[in-house]
Amino acid sequence: MIIETNSEKETFELGKKIGENAKAGQIYTLTGDLGVGKTVFTQGLAAGLGITEPVNSPTFTIVQMYEDGRLPFYHFDVYRIGDIEEMEEIGYEDCFYGEGVCLIEWADLIQEILPPDVIAIEIEKNLEKGFDYRKITISDPEEKKAQL
Repeated sequence: MIIETNSEKETFELGKKIGENAKAGQIYTLTGDLGVGKTVFTQGLAAGLGITEPVNSPTFTIVQMYEDGRLPFYHFDVYRIGDIEEMEEIGYEDCFYGEGVCLIEWADLIQEILPPDVIAIEIEKNLEKGFDYRKITISDPEEKKAQL
């Protein structure tokens, strides 16, 4: 599925809609260049889960946990991961296989430990279509199964 947004507000609202429909145990991967709107999208997803506290990228802490929404929300930024053992040290399995929702930025760096049924989201800019234009591609393995 491809969705186009033309403002930060639209990108936030898309994230919020996804958060409102998220289910326990879902894992979202989020990729895109720096400055493409990953944090805005994530803030929307958190709002859709009912999280009211400020949500920022956990670049230096690797994971930020939010417990005050309708489901726990685990926001990973694995950009600075040196090796997979660091993920084990922070107890990623409790988040991946728990009752919350995970969103993982830069997930391609930990591909070998991701479950096969993640929902992949890619955000891309196209300056020819405008400064705030974003192309957001969502690949849901459940939708692919349903099409077979």
